[in-house]
Amino acid sequence: MLGHGSGGQLSAELLHDVLLPALGAAAPAGVPEDAAVLDIDGTTVVLSTDSFVVSPLFFPGGDIGSLAVHGTVNDLAMMGASPLALAVAYVIEEGFPLEDLRRVTASVGAAAAAVGVPVVTGDTKVVGRGGADGIFVTTTGIGRRLPGARVSAGSARPGDVIVLSGPLGAHGTAILSARESLGFDSAITSDTRPLHRLVAAMVVGGGAGLRAMRDPTRGGVASALNEIAAASGAGIEIEEQAVPIPAAVAAACEVLGLDPLHVANEGCLVAVLAPEAADAVLAAMRALPEGRHAARLGTVVAAHPGRVVMRTLLGGTRIVDMLVGEQLPRIC
Repeated sequence: MLGHGSGGQLSAELLHDVLLPALGAAAPAGVPEDAAVLDIDGTTVVLSTDSFVVSPLFFPGGDIGSLAVHGTVNDLAMMGASPLALAVAYVIEEGFPLEDLRRVTASVGAAAAAVGVPVVTGDTKVVGRGGADGIFVTTTGIGRRLPGARVSAGSARPGDVIVLSGPLGAHGTAILSARESLGFDSAITSDTRPLHRLVAAMVVGGGAGLRAMRDPTRGGVASALNEIAAASGAGIEIEEQAVPIPAAVAAACEVLGLDPLHVANEGCLVAVLAPEAADAVLAAMRALPEGRHAARLGTVVAAHPGRVVMRTLLGGTRIVDMLVGEQLPRIC
């Protein structure tokens, strides 16, 4: 079902019930992460791959080409790595306009050049009409882990601080508005951008106090926080009043019946920090454009291990669960 690609509960079930058992002894061990950490002759490198099927291909604030570069660079960054090289593969439907192919590829090149990472290899396949929807892009990235970076989703400990680098929901609502011609385009643009420079500043500012990071793409912040809670065996509590949601995004979500915590983002990250490192890391984040709106979102607690709870504006609490089913398919 489309919901199996949502980044929420169905995606997790597909991974753990079907894909990993089918891999058998070749399946990775340990905590699921955004990228694999490998030791090669004493050098720690990080490897990630991702496919992009976003619809529409061109949307307010970006397109499938820049999104593919940013998404893979950010997955490397979430493991504390600086990107070294990218591979790009296309699956193109017969009849796809060559001008659109040039436009997508030019966007890949411009985004990679802005990051400072070369596209070193790739592949191109063409399938018959109806075999794909225009073009699908797969990017694979390799990076070198920054000195001092030891982040993992399983590292959160009670007392740690949860921070968010910027406002939520812009990417998902921009895609939906463009897809359905809802008219929010003028007020909402995708937040897609690379986060590797922000992460480098966080590593310098926090050192070993930078415990974990996730970029809340499919499934949004709710799914990212639940992944960290499950991997670390701790609980997470966030404050509703601390969640930064732009007014235009909040209005769009209210009209569409969406929970902003489940809406995809492509230009922000959530991080877990040791309490003694929180002030220094927040200062480092706020010094860069990508993190100028960074804020404390909540804390890691010993209570309700594996669960995420929100303290509401009314003084109550509610469980923040992973996305269930299909909310916004083909968002990245």
